[in-house]
Amino acid sequence: MKQAAVLVHGLYMTGVDMRLLGSRIRHDGLSVHYFRYSSLLRTPAENADRLNQFIDSLEADIVHLVAHSLGGIVVTHLFDRHPQQRPGKVLMLGTPLTGSATAVTLVQRRLGLFLGKSIQRGLLGDRPKWPTGKALGMIAGDRGLGLGKMIFRQLPKPNDGTVALIETTSPEVTDHLRVPHSHFGLIFAHPVALAVSSYLKSGEFL
Repeated sequence: MKQAAVLVHGLYMTGVDMRLLGSRIRHDGLSVHYFRYSSLLRTPAENADRLNQFIDSLEADIVHLVAHSLGGIVVTHLFDRHPQQRPGKVLMLGTPLTGSATAVTLVQRRLGLFLGKSIQRGLLGDRPKWPTGKALGMIAGDRGLGLGKMIFRQLPKPNDGTVALIETTSPEVTDHLRVPHSHFGLIFAHPVALAVSSYLKSGEFL
């Protein structure tokens, strides 16, 4: 059976940043595709509709999803709005499933415009529930270097500099891996790529 992995980038990104990770997880029988979307001009729900169209265009029997940060919120909307997806594993990297304290702080300081439409049922903690029975993997960092530390000095510890570790935990997460990397380091670190590849192959982290 043909397998595909769709990589979904995070806030402010373009998808180019996911290329290194994609090259590292590609293996025999697995094609890698990059979904590009506007994180500021469209809501997570709107981007989920576009992601569904993108997935529909792929010739694959199994479609895995690997999403970084806000990309994971988009994926929750995907399964909420388009639940009949092809088989495949779902893995998120540093996604604040319970809401982002950094985003909340920006909104409270009347700086929400810098988050655009990403906060609509997204980063503030009101995203859709994950489907019951659907496995969900999460890799989260605890190296506190990033935007969140600059604008929100009281970001709960441990954190990856942008997202607190506790924000990536939820009863919906069936497999959680903590790694010593920053928020953006998650998509560039080779050990993380090995963990992603392992999860897509076996459903487990080495």
